[in-house]
Amino acid sequence: MSDSVSTTPEAPHPAHTPGASIRRSRAKGEPRFPDGPKADPAGSHFERRIRSFQPRRSRVTAGQADALQRLWSQWGFDIDGSRRLDLAEFFGNDHPVVLEIGFGMGEATAAMAAADPATDILAVDVHTPGQGNLLNLADRLGLSNVRVGNGDAIILLREMLAPDSLDGLRVYFPDPWPKKRHHKRRLIQPDFLTLAATRLRPGAVLHCATDWEPYAEQMLEVLTAHPAFENTRADGGFAPRPAFRPLTRFEGQGLEKGHVVNDLLFRRVPHDDRDGRRAEDLARDST
Repeated sequence: MSDSVSTTPEAPHPAHTPGASIRRSRAKGEPRFPDGPKADPAGSHFERRIRSFQPRRSRVTAGQADALQRLWSQWGFDIDGSRRLDLAEFFGNDHPVVLEIGFGMGEATAAMAAADPATDILAVDVHTPGQGNLLNLADRLGLSNVRVGNGDAIILLREMLAPDSLDGLRVYFPDPWPKKRHHKRRLIQPDFLTLAATRLRPGAVLHCATDWEPYAEQMLEVLTAHPAFENTRADGGFAPRPAFRPLTRFEGQGLEKGHVVNDLLFRRVPHDDRDGRRAEDLARDST
């Protein structure tokens, strides 16, 4: 998709047109947003493994682009694996921190942040319009408890977060990769859960939601089998949608079509000696 477009002098500036898309001329190789998220923040510093996502550099509205340019240096960060984040310093407080992987356009994230200002949300996605939209929402709502990460959540967990640094993990409506040959790309797998467990404090809740029933069944199976997690449901099944998770427009459309949405809430169990050894193994494997 080309980013070039010409406008006549009589046309209103895109920044003054609500919802207008912004496409400007730029030289080959020039960053799309010089002061915003990088296209590939980790570059070639880490292995080219099978990923559970595909970066989407789709059309960005003027409002989203403005937010990326104005607010990225303040509330955004690239997941480049180059440093360990001090979350208390990063957010400017010692509030509990929840990691959200894949926030779409950010409406639900902003709503949860506004409803619970005493919890900090580390929101990660690779969708540029969504990153800009969430920054714009946070700015309009005066939210100080949201930080927007750009890049691979695996690198964030493995390279940039300390053990026991997270009080929760949210994975809402991840790509289901419905074709059987693509199931290996699904995020909720045993290895991911083992890595996530090293960064979650005992008692922290991993909350997943999906409207793809075969994926929901797989999530339930691998979470139930993992020794670092226990189901918060006494019956060992799916949970009702908790009140704190907003009903998104996307989810509402799915429900109207007869889709079944399943929530899973699993608690991180207390550590044992194997947790420390596994954390060391993961760190060693990344070098």
